Amino acid sequence: MILENIKLSLSALYANKLRTCLTMLGIVIGIASMIAIMTVSDAMNKSTMNSMGDMGANVVSVFLTQKADENGEYDENVRAMKDKDYVSSQMLEGIRKTFGSSISGISISAEVGSVKVTDKKNYANITLIGSNATGIKKNNLTMLAGRSFVSKDYEDGKKVILVSDKYVQNMFSGDNEGALGQNVEVVINGKYYNYTIVGVYEYHDTGYSSGTSQKDIQTGAYIPYKTATRQLRDSARITSFDVLTKAGADPTQLSFDLTDYMNENFYKNNDAYEIYAYSMKAELKEMENMLNTQKMAFMAVGAISLLVGGIGVMNIMIVSITERTREIGTRKALGATNGYIRLQFITEAVVVCFIGGIIGVILGIVFGIAASNLMNYQGSPSVTGIAACLLFSIVFGVFFGYYPAGKAAKLNPIEALRYE
Repeated sequence: MILENIKLSLSALYANKLRTCLTMLGIVIGIASMIAIMTVSDAMNKSTMNSMGDMGANVVSVFLTQKADENGEYDENVRAMKDKDYVSSQMLEGIRKTFGSSISGISISAEVGSVKVTDKKNYANITLIGSNATGIKKNNLTMLAGRSFVSKDYEDGKKVILVSDKYVQNMFSGDNEGALGQNVEVVINGKYYNYTIVGVYEYHDTGYSSGTSQKDIQTGAYIPYKTATRQLRDSARITSFDVLTKAGADPTQLSFDLTDYMNENFYKNNDAYEIYAYSMKAELKEMENMLNTQKMAFMAVGAISLLVGGIGVMNIMIVSITERTREIGTRKALGATNGYIRLQFITEAVVVCFIGGIIGVILGIVFGIAASNLMNYQGSPSVTGIAACLLFSIVFGVFFGYYPAGKAAKLNPIEALRYE
């Protein structure tokens, strides 16, 4: 019976091709809008989450901060830090022993300074950063040429450096292999330093260089932490560090535990300073919720056009029933039940919405991917979203087709046969 109703529906729709197309138009626009919005939103959300994830979803950042008084207020005239206030190697070792089962390492870094490197013909802007082995691991550098630091580099504080491919592009015309073994000469605070390039890593734009020309982008250049501390001396004191968590460990809970451990064991009697730790994971979750709320808001706007399309289907179905009143009367006279008549017209509404839904999905995918690419996002439609939209179009067909179908089913066969 269902197949027969589908054939009858297709025949009726084909007999009024223009009206059928115009009826579908609202559904097509509505579904296409939903798919396009989902595709673009998912692409933007994925890009944002990946960017934030690269910043350290498995990282707990620990800072030395001013201690608030019992009223939660801070003293504007807080005393300067003394040697006893800074994070010590003893404290770091305590963290390793206490939380060894939850952490994979402690990242320590020191920014030496930002400089312009030049050979009088070419130039490149770099930020010189001293980092330990865990710090290099945290940055997840992709090496394009040469090598990363080895244990001997860290232990001896060798004057070696990792530069970005952006630096190589500016200084060596993009010859990554040719840059290896070359020197990076810088002057910081009036002092001259010379480093040997041992590796070239792939630079990833984090978005902070927006509006800056490619030639002037500031990229990180890494040296061993011990090398940096020799140059910085007293200013290399530790006021912050990052803790990398192992798989399965909860960074958010670890941030609470680290804060309690450090303050109870090392800063309990400190009159001015204390430790504060936080996890990027909590921020990622909050960002994800915000992006999903934004996505739902956009989809709600798209749903309005789908609702308008559904009302259009109902309107055309009522017109169609009025035009086919005698046909309905004839079918009833030949023995068609009210249920059969109702099912026939509901099927017709569902077919209209389903075909419109398929066309809308195709157009939505095309427009969604095109819009994502224009915004430099890697967009791809959600299979679940496509299935949901098609199911939604069928439900719309049933919902908006039920009233006209019920009206057709209730027609008196004798009055229907008399209808002109």
